[in-house]
Amino acid sequence: MHCWVDGQPADTVPLKDRGLAYGDGLFETIAVKAGRPVLLDRHLQRLEEGCRRLALKVDHSLVRNEVLAYAAGLGEGVLKLILTRGDSLRGYGMNPDAAVRRIVQGSPPASYPLAHGIDGIRLFPCATRLAEQPLLAGLKHLNRLEQVIARAEWQDVEHAEGLMLDMSERVIEGVFSNLFIVSNGLLLTADLKRCGVAGVMRAEILAQAEALGVPVAVADINVEQLRQADEVFVCNSVYGIWPVRECAAMSWSVGPLTRKLQGIVRALLDI
Repeated sequence: MHCWVDGQPADTVPLKDRGLAYGDGLFETIAVKAGRPVLLDRHLQRLEEGCRRLALKVDHSLVRNEVLAYAAGLGEGVLKLILTRGDSLRGYGMNPDAAVRRIVQGSPPASYPLAHGIDGIRLFPCATRLAEQPLLAGLKHLNRLEQVIARAEWQDVEHAEGLMLDMSERVIEGVFSNLFIVSNGLLLTADLKRCGVAGVMRAEILAQAEALGVPVAVADINVEQLRQADEVFVCNSVYGIWPVRECAAMSWSVGPLTRKLQGIVRALLDI
């Protein structure tokens, strides 16, 4: 698929780009259906918050227009939007005059086994722990080395995702997903004030559940709470919701709330 750099077709970026040198930037991975970026407002709201926290000065109207134009040409697939701080000075110091670099690229629709959504998946219990850094918590920043290392822990096809804890053994998320549990009718997802990515689909599911009148909470989750949960599922903005049936010695049934929310999300993503 062709790429755009700063609104122009290109397949390279300068060697001095701070995204390459330091992971200094943000990204969004956006499902595209019939030329339309799904959940675009949520993606751009998260991006704007990330830009505010990283002090990236960018024209958000320009970014939106480029995403819409690229998605229209892509038709069906996955759009990745990357913002970097642009070209680097020597060392870590920021160049206040550097323009934020905008990179847009596309790929074909993601292909996942149908059984993931029907029968549920098995999570691999990752040994890699997420470091606690409140300054970056929730952001979809470019430094994904923790996820890269965690994903390398399993190679088999039996595990579709990995479970990640933080340094204090709190349950946080999947390697590329957010995680929810259902306990006694309460829908619970991890508090991400220390680490983790505040997923766009996570936000959508919380809103959809509240609209249904389902009690929801964002709080710390320990492994015993996970073990005792009635239902468990993971989610992201590309595949929607995958029920979870196993992780190590723990197991769960695919429950009614998971199925209800999965149906709502499938309609949203048109899958």
